[in-house]
Amino acid sequence: MTDVLGWRKVFAVIGPSTNTVVQPDMELMRPAGVTNQYRDIYVEDPEALSDEAFMAGAAKISDGMRDSLRTAVTCKPDYLVLGVSAISFMGGLDGANTFVKQVQDYTGLDISVGSLALADAMRTYGGIKKVAFISPYYPAANAHVTRFLNDSGFEVKRDVALRCKSWTDIAKVDEARLRTTLLAIDGDDIDAIVQVGTNLSMVKLAAEAEVWLGKPVIAINTATYWHALRTCGINDRRDGLGRLMSSM
Repeated sequence: MTDVLGWRKVFAVIGPSTNTVVQPDMELMRPAGVTNQYRDIYVEDPEALSDEAFMAGAAKISDGMRDSLRTAVTCKPDYLVLGVSAISFMGGLDGANTFVKQVQDYTGLDISVGSLALADAMRTYGGIKKVAFISPYYPAANAHVTRFLNDSGFEVKRDVALRCKSWTDIAKVDEARLRTTLLAIDGDDIDAIVQVGTNLSMVKLAAEAEVWLGKPVIAINTATYWHALRTCGINDRRDGLGRLMSSM
């Protein structure tokens, strides 16, 4: 017997309860025959974040993962998709691989996570060695992203931490601010720009920016969902969502 709507794959998408972007982003990219079963990680919405508060909040999200996974597996999904990025960068490449192994051991399922998906996406583009990145985080969290990218063979030339004041404020960063930030962080010394932070809405803007910057601009939600689809053997192409989804 096959799931009537998810006759190709049933994905369980795991994200923080404060996140309002992952679910619509991944629905936008979802092909026919795949369903996204969103399961949240309970987390309070902090205010006036600092380096210390941000890292403490990320730790609480990590602590809540097990309960969310326990709920997610009850619908018998085929695959897991992580819709929270900060915890996937902690500890660099070794930390990301350890995190994935822990999820696999606990659930018996494979999972796509933002950090590893971004690295795979950049390798798929080819020719990417030097990058810049944008996050809604604070500098302490950006340091983990830099470590991961360096571990993965990419040189980070510069980064911007938008220092959003709460988890829900991340979703309120508008396109005008993101466009200005993209233009400011770009340069002839980088091969690509990447965006992390799953509650930062950049799927469509990143696709547009690839055209006017003339280089890869990769949104983490795009990379993560692309990675999940391709890992599961689903090669559907979608125009208007960047080169990853249209031709890779």
